[in-house]
Amino acid sequence: MAKLVKKADVIVEVIDIRDPISTRSRRLEKIVEAFDKKLLMVLNKADLVPRLVAEKWKRIIEGYGYDVLYVSATKRLGTRILRGTIRWIAESKPFVAVVVGYPKTGKSSIINALRARKGASTSPVPGSPGYTKIHQLYKVEPGFYLIDTPGTIPIEGSWPEAIIRGKSPEELRDPVPPAVALIEKILKYNPKAFEETYRITAKDPYLILEKLAKNRGWIYKKSKEPLIEEAARTIIRDYHKAKIKFFIPPEEFLRKIRH
Repeated sequence: MAKLVKKADVIVEVIDIRDPISTRSRRLEKIVEAFDKKLLMVLNKADLVPRLVAEKWKRIIEGYGYDVLYVSATKRLGTRILRGTIRWIAESKPFVAVVVGYPKTGKSSIINALRARKGASTSPVPGSPGYTKIHQLYKVEPGFYLIDTPGTIPIEGSWPEAIIRGKSPEELRDPVPPAVALIEKILKYNPKAFEETYRITAKDPYLILEKLAKNRGWIYKKSKEPLIEEAARTIIRDYHKAKIKFFIPPEEFLRKIRH
């Protein structure tokens, strides 16, 4: 990552606006500062939160002295402004921008939106087909180049983000503990999330997993017990695919830093 930052003129850090603090890399930002490079923070997936929430997160992170934009790469919202902002930050051509971020923050979707064509492979789930595995250089326009990167940033996010973004649900040895933590996190900010998504009114994470498994017919053949491991993988997968409505309100972060 340090080598990529050293080669680039502008570093674009892609962050999931649903949980900006857990999906932001302080380690990357320190590397950028060490090489005296230009950093643009992009709050992606802005279509998943109210605009007022996006504006508040933008102002909060700008307060730390960073250039910040919020966009929705998949909906092509704000990508024209993003392209112009990168040009403005670079100051002169030719230049290379490197797009970095944790897995599943939407790096490749940002590149495809900037290039206005399909090119960088995308996948909503870590480890699945379309998940970026090698560095790739793309031409946006004459003198404007982008580097797409695999999820090479060491994941520093809080539990359970560090686990569910680092591996595909199928690779998790025991998906239940991170799924339970994710359910608790989601319910804290959207108590009706699982009722809206799966028509499950239960609030206990284990009961939610049991009911989802039973509803889908996932049962152990011998014991007839619900296969909660598969339900756990499904919830993690659906979280990545934005099927579960959830975001952390900026006020939560502000309360924490005040204390």
